Amino acid sequence: MSASPIAADGTLAPARQAQIDAAAQRSRKLLHRRALAGAFVSAVPIPGLDWAVDAALLSRLVPRISKEFGLSVEQIDALDPSRRAGVQKAVALVGSVLIGKLVTREMIIRLVQQAATRMAAKQVSKFVPIFGTATAAALGYAALRFLGEQHIRDCIRVAQATDIDMPVGSPAHADALLSRARKAARR
Repeated sequence: MSASPIAADGTLAPARQAQIDAAAQRSRKLLHRRALAGAFVSAVPIPGLDWAVDAALLSRLVPRISKEFGLSVEQIDALDPSRRAGVQKAVALVGSVLIGKLVTREMIIRLVQQAATRMAAKQVSKFVPIFGTATAAALGYAALRFLGEQHIRDCIRVAQATDIDMPVGSPAHADALLSRARKAARR
C-alpha cells in the first residue's frame, strides 16, 4: 500500500499533487490533440459524420485520460479489495459515470447529451458558407474540450481523495517523449 496522499497538516502531499498535476497536463495535451482532430472533421459538411467521429474520439480518449490517473478499469480491478472500495467510493462522491468503467456507446451518448446544444448548433452552422464551417469547427473543438475537461476534473478529484498509484510511464507520456525525440532528430 502506498503512503497516504494527505500530509501531516491536512493538505495533499506535495509529491502527490505533483503527480496529479503531471497526469492532468498530459491529459490536457492529449485532449487538445483529439479536440483539434474533431474540429477538422466538424468542418466537413456531411451531416452526422462529426457526431460519429466525436463518439469514436471520446470512446478512446476517456479511457486514456483515466489511465493517466491510474483510474482505468484494469488499474482499479488490480487494486486490493479495500483500496478498490475506497476508489469506488471516491468515484461515487465525485459523481463520475466514466471513471473505472468500460466506456460503452450508451455512456458516450449520455456524455454527448450534456453538450447537445453545442452539437446541434454545430450541425446547423455547417450549412452557412465559410463562416458556418469555421463556426462548426470551433463548436466541435469546444464541445470535445468541454467533455474531456470535465472528465479530467473528475479524475483529479478522485486521485486527490485516494492513495492509488499513479502510472509512471503512461501512454500519453511515452507519446510526448517520442515526439520530443523526433523533433530533436530533425534538428
